[in-house]
Amino acid sequence: MKPRKNGILYVIENEFFGGGEQAFAHLINGLDGSRFNVSAACLTGSLNPASGVFTEKIKAKAQVISLDLRRRINPFKIFLLKKIIRAGGIGIVHSQGPRADFYARLAARLAGGAAVVSTVAAPVEEYNVGALRKAAYKALNKFGEGGVDKFIAVAGHIEKKLSARGIPPEKIQRIYNGIPVEEYIVGPEKAREARKARDIEEDCFLAAVFCRLSWEKGLFSLIDAAKIIAGGGDVPAGGIKYLIVGEGPLEKDLKARVKSLGLEDSFVFTGFVDDVKPLLSAADVVVLPSFREGFPVGVLEAMAMGKPVIASDIDGINESVSDGQSGLLVPPGNAAALAGAISALFNSRERALELGRRGRIVAAERFGVEKMVKPHEELYGRLLQL
Repeated sequence: MKPRKNGILYVIENEFFGGGEQAFAHLINGLDGSRFNVSAACLTGSLNPASGVFTEKIKAKAQVISLDLRRRINPFKIFLLKKIIRAGGIGIVHSQGPRADFYARLAARLAGGAAVVSTVAAPVEEYNVGALRKAAYKALNKFGEGGVDKFIAVAGHIEKKLSARGIPPEKIQRIYNGIPVEEYIVGPEKAREARKARDIEEDCFLAAVFCRLSWEKGLFSLIDAAKIIAGGGDVPAGGIKYLIVGEGPLEKDLKARVKSLGLEDSFVFTGFVDDVKPLLSAADVVVLPSFREGFPVGVLEAMAMGKPVIASDIDGINESVSDGQSGLLVPPGNAAALAGAISALFNSRERALELGRRGRIVAAERFGVEKMVKPHEELYGRLLQL
């Protein structure tokens, strides 16, 4: 007897553990296990810390299937997914990312009978890759686009971009990323321990970044802003330290810029951190000077922890942070404006605390994990006719 087709297969590129991976982990763990049988085809093992963190977070709620999508197109993997779909009672294949989308869409088409859902955190046209690679991604995306039953846009600006591409409105649904806000409470002792472990003084004002160290995050602007602050006279020497939490291709270049500006004593690089909550609690302000975003989970985490956010005034960020209400927004790439915002909160701790307090209220009311899980469950129920 064939298993009932209430299975959901997630096909995920999880070489890194960023916002997209966090959102899928929260979604998988939040789904009603009595209604849906969940599997996840993703990178497994100890190839890098990030992939291990993702599988560890979902293993209690999903059957984890090893699938490495870091290399070029491999037809064997398409047929592996096809076999999984047919044998596992899979009624929905849900993917995110260009390679995952390509494999998932084609495998579902070959297997027959499974609905296809695609989460879009960034339109393929905006990928920061070379011209040839971008052209290949666009072609592959166009090839499988017609077979998608529903596109999930993680922000309003992405919903608009998908519509502008010609995708029918009925095929697009906006569902914001969400987080378990109630888990973002860390006692002061843990925050002190997190600072002590990285030689950060208790009374030092700590501006922290939690993100992948890649071009679109705009981290060179933060370093330039730190230099402006150091030479401006509004902040005592050593009064602010900058914590950069994450890994990525620009780590060496960022450290080189810090050294070239003589800011080694002001910056702390942690590399990849599994649980960021203690460091998040230890921060006085969270900074994200990005040039481009989908709908960053890191901002939601900062708000949930009650931390004021200083970030770029760009699509995606300005859908969660209200300037002057739950944080401060500055023009992307403007180091002087960023320096001014950081200095302003350094010099007005009460304002920083009030912005953080308001941010936590917004996170709880608008971006709790249930706000993300429920519409996904409703969509899955419609597609599976449950």
